[in-house]
Formats: sequence, structure tokens, C-alpha cells
Amino acid sequence: MAAITAKMVADLRAKTDAPMMECKKALTEADGNMDKAEEILRVKLGSKAGKAASRVTAEGVVASFVDGTTGALVEVNCETDFVSKNELFLAFCNHVAQLVAQHNPADVAALSELPLAMEGFGPTVEEVRKGLIGKIGENMSIRRFKRYSEGGHLAVYLHGVRIGVVVEFDGDLTAAKDTAMHIAAMKPVALSSADVPADLVAKERVVAEAKAAESGKPAEIATKMIEGAVQKYLKEVSLLDQVFVKAADGKQTVGAYLKSTNTNVKGFTMFIVGEGIEKKVDDFAAEVAAQVAAAQTA
Repeated sequence: MAAITAKMVADLRAKTDAPMMECKKALTEADGNMDKAEEILRVKLGSKAGKAASRVTAEGVVASFVDGTTGALVEVNCETDFVSKNELFLAFCNHVAQLVAQHNPADVAALSELPLAMEGFGPTVEEVRKGLIGKIGENMSIRRFKRYSEGGHLAVYLHGVRIGVVVEFDGDLTAAKDTAMHIAAMKPVALSSADVPADLVAKERVVAEAKAAESGKPAEIATKMIEGAVQKYLKEVSLLDQVFVKAADGKQTVGAYLKSTNTNVKGFTMFIVGEGIEKKVDDFAAEVAAQVAAAQTA
């Protein structure tokens, strides 16, 4: 039996982009023959992992894990909605959420090196990810996560697998869960108006100034219009100032509702699958038209 060296494994992985442990298994099965090992991997995994690595992952899943006052919310992406329902993919996402909560990785790179074994792949999260790419046939990537461990209570709301919210709170659990559901529906950008990012406020002010200028109103009235528009925006995007989605009178704010239940929300995180990722849109008609035009000018 030929000795399988680390360099042999690395060389095979570079050629095939297959998971490290799969490369080692293939080399062992092939008794160290590189060509035969590559053939074994092609049969087992195909060239899926290498080909998939450059494809856009704008679909996916938001998963959560909570154990007492420690918890995590993660977004893991794939290429299609179909794979976001795949049992292996969902299991991987849940494992990742649990690892974040239990091990507190500094970033996605550190998370990728945490120990994980699944479906014969491992021994790290990254090796499992690559193995599942080969097995499922789609690119997938861990995009982001948020971990909580400061001692506050945690409430989670998942709207299917595409929107996930974690609320850190003290007080009533039902009120916190209702607030998490409200966040998923109304999508505030901050807890209070003071927490709204300055760049968002600046953008809104620019829009308000342009509208005031178009109105032709006197300067003092235009100034009031601008400030009024900015304050209206802050109320619309601040959680505590938003009208609660379950308000019986249609007027009660989230802040008032929480006060009535003796509940204090310390903070929240909301992940929406694919938010901010530019999706590739294939325009078949445009592609055909371009090919016809090219043929006519050839």
C-alpha cells in the first residue's frame, strides 16, 4: 500500500476542487495513483464543485439556534430555491447555526474551520460545504451570522426560511415574539430613531431638500418641510416608533405595546435571504436577438 502524503492530497484537491478527506480516500483507494484517484472522484462527485464555485448564490436559508441566553442567526446561500428545500442543505444550515452559538467564531473564515462531519464529509465546516456542493450540484456559501450571549432572553421568528429575526429582550416572551414577527413584516432598520444610520438619514435629507426646492416655498417653510420629512422617515424605520402590526386601535406603537407588557427590547437582528446580492437575470429573448443580429452583420 502506497503512503499517501499531504502533498499528494493537496495536489489532487487543486486539480479537482474536491474536499480534502475525499481526496485522501480516493488516493487510498487508488493506491496512490493520481490519475486513478482523479477518475474515482469524477465518478463519485463529478466536476460539480469546481464548476459551481463561481456561480451566484442569491437563494438560501436563514437558520437559528437558541440555548437559553445564547443563540445565533445565520444566512447560508445557494443558487436556486429548489436546493433551499433540500434536506441535506437544511441540515447543514442548522449545524452551522449551532456551531456559531456554541463556539463563537470571529468571522465566516473562522466558522469554516470549526469541526463538523456530515454525510461522510469533514472534518471541518468548509470540507462539508465543498462535499455537499459536489453531492447536490450547486454552489453554496455561508454569508453572515449574528451571535448573542450577553445574558438577555432571546425570541426567534422565522418566516419560512427566507426571513429570520432574533430579538434580545427582558420581560414577556409572548410580547418579544410578537415584536419579532412585527420586525419581519415591517422591516425597521433600527431600534430607535437615534440608532438609524447617519448615511440613511443623510440620503433622506437630500431627497427632502430636493422636494422642498421644487415646491418654491419660502426658505423658512422649506426648512420646516425638510425637517418634517426627515422626522416622518425616522418614525417609519425605527422599531419603537412604528405602529404595531397587531395594534387593536391601529395607532399603538411598538414602544407603547412593549411598555404595556413590561418588556424591554435591547436589540434585534433581521436577515433576509439574498438581501443586497445582485442576481443574474437571464433574458433568453435578448440573447436570441443578439445572436440573430450578430449573424446578420457577419
